[in-house]
Amino acid sequence: MNVNDMICKMIAQSNGNKHDIAHFLKVYTYARLIGEKELLDARTQETLEITAVIHDIACPLCREKYGNASGKHQEQESAPLVEAFLEGTGVDEAMKERISYLVCHHHTYTDVNGLDYQILLEADFLVNADESQMSEAAIRHARETFFKTRTGTELLNSIYQV
Repeated sequence: MNVNDMICKMIAQSNGNKHDIAHFLKVYTYARLIGEKELLDARTQETLEITAVIHDIACPLCREKYGNASGKHQEQESAPLVEAFLEGTGVDEAMKERISYLVCHHHTYTDVNGLDYQILLEADFLVNADESQMSEAAIRHARETFFKTRTGTELLNSIYQV
């Protein structure tokens, strides 16, 4: 199964939740762009792209179970959902483990181990800053504290004019 097939599968799994679909598609687009511009190797790029598509896979469950989709709840609930989603896709075990790790940590901004992780954080932030109408100060703070890639930083500056 390729990334486009996984996008279709994730759209179907979203049960018509247009916000969730638009969100993961935007994160995927930024992640893909940043990864390509930062010259990731093909395997890391594929890992990043799949992760971006399913990074919020636990949101529906969390909203139902907890009444919200906080990052903490998502990180708690994601692993079995990622495993089930990737079943039968042809993704090898090592890549499945990395994807699960990234999905289960995409709200953790410390101990970032790998460019795929860094880019996922940056791509998700680029979308979340707009969707939650973050303040200029919060966006500047993010740029100063956790944006590391040249491409992600350039996008943040261009989009938010900070």
